[in-house]
This record gives sequence, structure tokens and C-alpha cells, in this order.
Amino acid sequence: MKELKCPHCGNVFTVDENDYAALLNQVKNSEFERELARRIHELEQNQQLQSQLQQQQLQTQMQQLQAQIQQAEQAKQLAVAQVRQQATEAYMKKEQELAEAKTKWTEQLKAAQDQVAYYKDLKLRQSTKMVGETLEIHCSTLFNQLIRPLMPNAYFEKDNEVVEGTKGDFVFRDKSDDGVEYVSIMFEMKNENDETATKHKNEDFLAKLDSDRKKKGCEYAVLVSMLEPDSELYNGGIVDMSHRFEKMYVIRPQFFIPLITLLCQTSKKSLEAKRELALVKAQQVDVTNFEEKLMAFKDGFTRNVRLANERFSDAIDEIDKTIAHLTKVRENLIKSGDNLNAADKKLQDVTIKRLTYGNPTMKAKFDEAGTTK
Repeated sequence: MKELKCPHCGNVFTVDENDYAALLNQVKNSEFERELARRIHELEQNQQLQSQLQQQQLQTQMQQLQAQIQQAEQAKQLAVAQVRQQATEAYMKKEQELAEAKTKWTEQLKAAQDQVAYYKDLKLRQSTKMVGETLEIHCSTLFNQLIRPLMPNAYFEKDNEVVEGTKGDFVFRDKSDDGVEYVSIMFEMKNENDETATKHKNEDFLAKLDSDRKKKGCEYAVLVSMLEPDSELYNGGIVDMSHRFEKMYVIRPQFFIPLITLLCQTSKKSLEAKRELALVKAQQVDVTNFEEKLMAFKDGFTRNVRLANERFSDAIDEIDKTIAHLTKVRENLIKSGDNLNAADKKLQDVTIKRLTYGNPTMKAKFDEAGTTK
């Protein structure tokens, strides 16, 4: 039996085990339902709060995303505008460059055509020898007019020195302020009348030009030629013949000045390398001279050592011979001493008695003399 007290009236009453268990279950079920209802209510409130919070966050993210989209769109529009502007400016610049290039090309073409017409007319009015000489005079005049003022110390003269039976037409050289030669060109000028029976080609003169270049110690070789007037190759501009001969070019007279300028500018870029090369060569010469002196000293020292060794060997041989001779003399002297000692011992043992032993006559004589020992 269980006693229970009423919380309202304070009366105490008893219940059996079964009733007590039933009451307890009722109390538990009621408390459980209230707790469950409370928990459900709290969960619903939490869910509502989380939903509201998520909606707020989603709205904030949407607003940020819209702002980013607007910024990206503005940046895109700005970039497109900049690209369009740059493209427009580049197009206008290119149009201007093309127009300038076209104008320049037209002027160069007209100048080249005028010059070709000039040379053709000139060749018709002159002999073969005069044509060649006129081309040389023309190039010399161009150099003195256009290059000489810019390079007053440059060397550009007729090649009058015959080496092994040949020479070129002109030699060009220039040096830096510190005296280092940075460019040198051997020129050959070739021309002929259109009426000349035997037509020459530019290739006919390349081997000789290369040989003249090497004999005069020039770096470049240039053939200024009016030969093969209908050749598109030679009429097109500067023709690089380095695949045939080292650092060789064939040009028309109108490219005489541009090629000199180009080669000078190119060679000046390598001037520092040439200075270093000259320094290295000088250092190599110093090292070579030092090595030669060192080798000469070593050879002389080796020769002296060899001679000294020979003399030393000879002296050793003489000493050995002397030692052998002295050893033999010593042995003879020792033997002589032994003989003298033996003779002295024998002398000490000599007595009258021994001398007269077995000789009565001598014994009698010594007895008479009173010497019997």
C-alpha cells in the first residue's frame, strides 16, 4: 500500500500498488504531453526565426549579387568603350601609317624609276669605259655629299694597291673615337652599255670581290651593279649573297647610301664586343709572350741542368776512378807496410850466432874479433 497526500486539501489517503502505478502513469503521460507540446512550440518558433533569418540573409545576398552584376556590367561597358576607342585610334593610326608608307613608297618608286631612266640614258650616251667610270664617280659624289658631313673621319678612297695582281674599286673604313675600327667595306662598281655584245652577270664578279675583301682585310663586300637590268631580284632592293660568300651584298646605285648607313649602324652595335675582342687579343698576346719567355727560360734551365748532370756524371766517374786508384794504392801501401814489417822483424831476428851457424870459418873470425853474439 502507498500513502498519497493531496496537494490541494492536504488529506492523506492510501492506494494499492496497481492504483499507484496507474496514477503515476497518468502523471507521467500528462507531464510528457505538456513537455512535448512545449518542445514542439519551441521548435516551431526556432524554425520561424531561422526561416526569417535565412530570408534576410538571402535578400542580403541577392542585393549584393545585384550590386556585383551592376558593377560588372558597368566595367564591361567601360572596357568595351575603351577597346572600341583603342581600336578606332589604332585603325586611324594604321590608316595614317599606310598613307605615309604609300606616299613614301610612291616617292621612292618614282626616284628609283627616274634614276633607272637616268642611268639608261647615260649608258646610251657613253662608251663602256666611261659608263663604269661614271658609276664610280657617281657613288663617290653621293658619299661626299651625304656621308662625309656625318662621318668626317671616315676613309673612302680608290683602292690603288694591287695585291697578287688584283684590286677593288673603293675601300670604306671608319673608327670609333677611341680608335677601334668597327666597319670596313670593299666596293666593286660594275656597269656596261646595253649594246655590249657579251653581257656579264653579277655572279661573274663575286669570287674576285670576295678575294679582294680578304686581301685588304675588309669585313664586308658590296657589288654596286647596273648589270642584269631586267632582273627582278636585283631591282627589288638589297640582295644578300652571304649564302655564296661571307658578308657580301649586291645593290643598285640607289641603295649605295642606305646600305652604308645600315652596315655602320649594325656594326656600331657590336663595337663594345669588338673592343672586348681587341682587349682579349692583346691579353692573349701578352700571355703568349709570357708563355714564350717562360718556355725559353725552361728550355735554357733544362739545358743547363742537362749539361750540369753530364758534368756531374763525368765528375762522379772521375771520382770513382780516383777512389778505385787510391784504393789500389792503399792496398799496395798496406802490402808494402806488411813487407817492411816482416823485413824489420827478420832484421831484428838476425844475430852473429845465427849468421855463423854452420859456417866455422866466419864463426872463428867473429870469435877473434870478440863478437860472438
